[in-house]
Amino acid sequence: MDIVNFFVSLLKDPRSAIAGWIVALGPVWVYTPLFLIVFVETGLVFFPFLPGDSLLFAAGVFSAPGGGLHLGATLAVFYIAAILGNTSNYWIARFFGSRIIDSGKVKSLTPERMAKLDGFFEKYGGLTIVITRFMPFFRTFAPFIAGTGHMNFAKFTLFNAIGGISWVSLFVLVGYFFGGIPFVQEHFEVIVLGIVAVSVAPAFIGAVKGALAARKK
Repeated sequence: MDIVNFFVSLLKDPRSAIAGWIVALGPVWVYTPLFLIVFVETGLVFFPFLPGDSLLFAAGVFSAPGGGLHLGATLAVFYIAAILGNTSNYWIARFFGSRIIDSGKVKSLTPERMAKLDGFFEKYGGLTIVITRFMPFFRTFAPFIAGTGHMNFAKFTLFNAIGGISWVSLFVLVGYFFGGIPFVQEHFEVIVLGIVAVSVAPAFIGAVKGALAARKK
């Protein structure tokens, strides 16, 4: 239950978590939990619910002058975590993908989401890895599906790097440049939840459309 409460509070207010890590871990080791959360969200298909977008945004806020983090270090740590995470996910799928899918233990890896990603790969090819970076749940499953046979590793690595750098840069820099605005500071939790809602919206809309289509059939 404690771990569930931790993730819920991290999702609602990553600012408090990062502030606590800065105090407890110092200016160097504070990057360890930041790295791990992004790496685990993107690298392990069992943890698609971790708050990547809101964490990047909040870290960007703390990377502004006087915030406790350094912008260059924040970007570098998240770039590495995002790219290595997807790479790990890809190779896990290469070696164990069919076993994991057949076991049914990853409840969030539903047939509907797999079909959706299959459609993405057919329509957009390698760009799927870039597009899904901005879609919670799908960004965790896309490299996994790519590793099951949709893409060779060289092509995957190119799009993985483009997607990881684009995703991290967008959310961290938005937090860096706009996080100090008084309105943002005063309504931080609402804005973070708004970021989560906007990020989840495509997946939610797709699920609704899929349910309606299935009902018509």
